[in-house]
Amino acid sequence: MSDLLFEVHEHIGIITLNRPDSLNSFSQEMITQWIEALEQIKNNDSIYVGVVTGNGRAFCAGGDTKALRNGEGFMAKTAGEDDDFVDLPLNVKNGLWKHIQRIPLLMENIDKPMIAAINGPAIGAGLDMALMCDIRYASDRAKLGEGYVNAGIVPGDGGGYYLPRLVGVDKALELLWTGKILNADEAKAIGLVTHVIPDDQLMNEVLAFAKRLTNGPQEVIKMTKRIVYESRTMSLKQSLDLVSSFMAIAVHHPDHQEAVKAMNEKRKPQYN
Repeated sequence: MSDLLFEVHEHIGIITLNRPDSLNSFSQEMITQWIEALEQIKNNDSIYVGVVTGNGRAFCAGGDTKALRNGEGFMAKTAGEDDDFVDLPLNVKNGLWKHIQRIPLLMENIDKPMIAAINGPAIGAGLDMALMCDIRYASDRAKLGEGYVNAGIVPGDGGGYYLPRLVGVDKALELLWTGKILNADEAKAIGLVTHVIPDDQLMNEVLAFAKRLTNGPQEVIKMTKRIVYESRTMSLKQSLDLVSSFMAIAVHHPDHQEAVKAMNEKRKPQYN
């Protein structure tokens, strides 16, 4: 059985992590398939929204701790590498860069909405994968935390980048330094998740929201996401310059014409 499932339903690309017996911890196969699924979401024009969730009782427990205990994990070799030639520290760095770190880099370039449906524990790199999404729906039985410190390692998959942007530097450092695990309500209180949903209603709520987005003006939704993310590192003048460029495109797009017509006719717009 595949370590990751990917399906497209009504313009929604759904990624399901599929190692339930291992709490959906990463395998090399899962990472490879995850990258392939994200590339599909990014490049397939018939996919409007992406959703990431887990099979079973966990979202993702992060790296495979069994592999770490066996001296594997970050030490996995890449094609063509020679242990007699490659220094072990460099092997770790290149292993991250060539494999799991490709996921946040891909996510950064996906202008379509990405939603995490956190159906259970999201720990360490598993939490980081949820933080990469634009919106996080959490089951009321979810547990969330950055457990890297407990393994004596640093956050390797973007936790040090995403976490302080969501909860602030002080709370981020507290979570990273202590490995503290939060329940869903505690996570929502500090801005780590967007919504907390009863477990049996989680996917229905996520898919209903995703479906609502698929019915919107897709180019405007993508441009709006890009404005928000790019503006985090821009001056006001640069941001307004980007907005004016996107506005010039938007007002000449058929979706704008349909939206104005629908408002005048007092009906819901019908976008292609």
